[in-house]
Amino acid sequence: MQIATWNINSLSVRLPQVLAWLAAHPVDALCLQELKLTDDKFPHDALKEAGYETVAFGQKTYNGVAILSRHPLRDVVRNIPGFGDEQARVIAATLDTPTGPLRLLNGYFVNGQEPGSEKFAYKMRWLQALQDMVRAEMAAHPRLMLVGDFNVAPEDRDSYDPVGLRETIHHTSEERNHFQALLALGLTDAFRLFEQPEKSYSWWDYRMLGFQKNRGLRIDHILVSDALKPTVTACVVDRAPRKNPQPSDHAPVVVTL
Repeated sequence: MQIATWNINSLSVRLPQVLAWLAAHPVDALCLQELKLTDDKFPHDALKEAGYETVAFGQKTYNGVAILSRHPLRDVVRNIPGFGDEQARVIAATLDTPTGPLRLLNGYFVNGQEPGSEKFAYKMRWLQALQDMVRAEMAAHPRLMLVGDFNVAPEDRDSYDPVGLRETIHHTSEERNHFQALLALGLTDAFRLFEQPEKSYSWWDYRMLGFQKNRGLRIDHILVSDALKPTVTACVVDRAPRKNPQPSDHAPVVVTL
């Protein structure tokens, strides 16, 4: 069984790339972030033709998340319960898989802009509220996975320039502490369960030949609960879609159970 996460950076622009990738990689579920479209524009029919049931939570121009699944989806939750938020950033659903129910939380985490800004303060509030949500979800669903674009590089090895970028956005101690707090709830970074190539990243800036020079960050993550951890057999970044014409600036991350 395979689950993938991919910040697609506009589904209306890159739907053909998503369909092509799914045809080549028929994962059991794909979580998308940065849809940048409203729910009425979501391409449910095209994805159904590709074999996927879909649930989405979108908004105009910004943000937006969706879960695509080959398995039935139920108990859908949109956004963080009890946290007033106008931005469409979280969607959760239970997948009824052959090995049992799997709770999937898909998040497009707040960017935060820069430390000290109001957007950074919002990021801190949002991350704290997410922890509360994850804690409650894990109590109800032992087989749980939290995936998405976290906008956090958890360790120095997750950044192309950890010294020059120290304490800048995605690299601050506050953001990394929140990432560790999520792990402390009983989650494990699936990517780090395995030996990985050095300088493995999931995002590269469009500017200044970021991808060609591998000036990237690993900010897209798949965290698995203790009940799922023993079943994880691989976790990789698929860099190939980043080479597409007009690509997303992110690459898919895929976990195999």
